[in-house]
Amino acid sequence: MKYNTFTLSNGLRVIHLPSASPVVYCGYEIAAGTRDEMPGDEGLAHFVEHVTFKGTERRSSLQILNTLERVGGDLNAFTVKEDTVYYAAILKEHLAKAVDVLTDIVFHSTYPQTEIDKEVEVICDEIESYNDSPAELIYDDFENILFEGHPLGHNILGSADRVRQFKTADALRFTRKYYTPMNSVFFAYGDVDFGNLVKLLEKQALPQPLPKGTTHPQSLPKGGRPDVISGSASNFIIREKQTHQAHVMIGNRAYDIHHPLRIPLYLLNNLLGGPGMNARLNVSLRERNGLVYTVDSSMVSYSDTGLWAVYFGCDPHDVKRCLRLVRHELDKIIEKPLTDSQLKAAKRQLKGQIGIACDNREQFALDFGKSFLHYGWEKDITSLYSQIDEVTAAQIQQVAQELMSEDRLTTLIYR
Repeated sequence: MKYNTFTLSNGLRVIHLPSASPVVYCGYEIAAGTRDEMPGDEGLAHFVEHVTFKGTERRSSLQILNTLERVGGDLNAFTVKEDTVYYAAILKEHLAKAVDVLTDIVFHSTYPQTEIDKEVEVICDEIESYNDSPAELIYDDFENILFEGHPLGHNILGSADRVRQFKTADALRFTRKYYTPMNSVFFAYGDVDFGNLVKLLEKQALPQPLPKGTTHPQSLPKGGRPDVISGSASNFIIREKQTHQAHVMIGNRAYDIHHPLRIPLYLLNNLLGGPGMNARLNVSLRERNGLVYTVDSSMVSYSDTGLWAVYFGCDPHDVKRCLRLVRHELDKIIEKPLTDSQLKAAKRQLKGQIGIACDNREQFALDFGKSFLHYGWEKDITSLYSQIDEVTAAQIQQVAQELMSEDRLTTLIYR
């Protein structure tokens, strides 16, 4: 696996991974997300993502949609906490069309108010649909509790009331600050000539680099560095939602992307609540006791902090019993290191899951684009396997003791 990389004169970085597939996944990843919003602008990054498709200096919204759709391609976008992504899936012979339309919407959208007025209710419907789904809403609510007062805690979608107030000027203010070549990466995965890809990008009318001495948005402070570990007494929060099921999250702030214990947490998280049916929490709560349909654990590593959490949904009468079972599984890891055979089995399972996941070419393209954007990393699965192999039982136990002891956890319950 060998990447091709290049940096254009305007600062845009390009990364390409060759493959034999005639289907090409490509797009722009921009280092601007929810955490880059100013106070009072919550939801603006996601709003901009929507209205970026609504007209450019050269194309109407309908022309944008038809450029790739008429040749069977797909154009899409999403917003997360630290980045916004615009990408396409096309046959390799249509690469030039994809590069052209992606560059046009990212760097030359005009955000016409007439189109915004139509799109804003679509965004508000998305927000209300999300608010009607407690199993999804609880994740954002929980993150807002853990990162209270920090932009990382903000709901990506924002509030309907605030979104209805956004105008053309707001979109331009945000994009002129962050949607720049130096703050972006163009990624491509597929059977295309890299030299030709670079030439296609060089022909595009991209914004020029900022004058020397100008502070680039990518180097601006992100709003303060949250402590990795709270160290305070646990919080136990109950919110009355009148839902059929109780929804529960338990977790803590965790490690950033550079932390030496991030990979041990990755392994432990998969052992406890990963996608395997043999994950310890699934075996305990579902297979042995029949208390839940869904239980899993998740981790997110940001540039300067992270999050680890367990989620489950159950009958309201079973919440206390489920909490005791979760606590029992966490205590087992805290109190006793994994045996050699348990550790080897956990590593073997995780590496197998990673290998299968890499077969999802679209997701892999998005992943290596993000890694290159934020950290300059060329995503290497062999290296990741080696890091997993180096994890020790003592590190697993240390992670559990640091993050998962009862007095460090926050619990949120919807009932």
